[in-house]
Amino acid sequence: MTDVFVQGSGMTRFGRHLDRSPRDLVEEAVAAALADAGLGPADVDAVVVGNAVDGLMTGQESVRGQVVLRGTGIRGVPVVNIENACASGAVAAYLGWQSVVAGLHRRVLVVGYEKLVHPDREKAFRAFDASMDLEEMRALHPEPPTDRTIFMDHYAGRDDLDESLLAEIAAKNHTHGSLNPLAQYRTPLDAAEVLASRAIVGPLRLRMCAPMGDGAAAVVLSASPGPVRVLASAMTSGRGDDASMPTAVSRAASLAYERAGLGPDDLDLVELHDATAVGELELYAQLQLCASGSEEALVKGGTTRLGGARPVNTSGGLLARGHPIGATGVAQLVELHTQLTGRGGARQVDGARIAMAQNLGGIVGTDVACAVVHVLGGTS
Repeated sequence: MTDVFVQGSGMTRFGRHLDRSPRDLVEEAVAAALADAGLGPADVDAVVVGNAVDGLMTGQESVRGQVVLRGTGIRGVPVVNIENACASGAVAAYLGWQSVVAGLHRRVLVVGYEKLVHPDREKAFRAFDASMDLEEMRALHPEPPTDRTIFMDHYAGRDDLDESLLAEIAAKNHTHGSLNPLAQYRTPLDAAEVLASRAIVGPLRLRMCAPMGDGAAAVVLSASPGPVRVLASAMTSGRGDDASMPTAVSRAASLAYERAGLGPDDLDLVELHDATAVGELELYAQLQLCASGSEEALVKGGTTRLGGARPVNTSGGLLARGHPIGATGVAQLVELHTQLTGRGGARQVDGARIAMAQNLGGIVGTDVACAVVHVLGGTS
């Protein structure tokens, strides 16, 4: 199989871009990624575009990628449109990797984008909720809340959650995000400030939850040798109603470790899907970063903070960098590429060589609908 490298990356700042269109955001991210790779539009052999809810938010369906790429100068090459909930961007990268590793294309541009900010916030909440089995959702929530997505109720549904531990996780990510010039939130917070933010549902506070936002991100995957190699890419679907199976994330992580020939102790940093602080807490064990039941020690011991043995969400994660859902999985790869090329600035992980990105999407039955894990490694 052909080795695959990340040749370049770029993204917009995530945030509230009421005056910008999806096309405008994508053009900025694509131009940045191509410039970083030292390429022009004519050098791209294929494009895979991830987007989750543009059809629900703007009405644009069917040819979303071709529409947002229209002004980029990329002409005539295959454009594949991917929709897979919050994992849309990561699935796009998975398919782009497959195309290069199989030798079908030499350079594949992967784009993720989303436009979520809207004067009617409930419209965005219901767009999020469409990433569930709607028949099941309506049976469980015949009158859905108007001030949040039902995903928040899902995350808050455990009865063993320690809100002080959740606050520490959120404070870590907001502190990391304060060092990222492209993050939606750039104010460092401590645990007390997180706990003082507005209550959402159960133990969740506002700053423990990813914000609504707009943005785009892009990476160039290439067969040409470069400073960052894709060591593994793995995708799984959820177990549905069969709770005897391991979760989709657990299975994707195991596949990625196997394909990379590495283990969790080899990782220097991790970008994971912290849609809420609860989400990050639950993912530690599923990614084998600690044993189940040892999450508190992992957090309080400082392992997951910058300066710790295995920093998690150096970008600020979804909580601070933001979560324009179709862009998130690609933005995670932008962060890994930035770190592994030593360009992280104040948030740079010293000596970073191996990094993981984990993205998930949707809920069906007892599990997420899909999960994707990438492992990247520096080559120099």
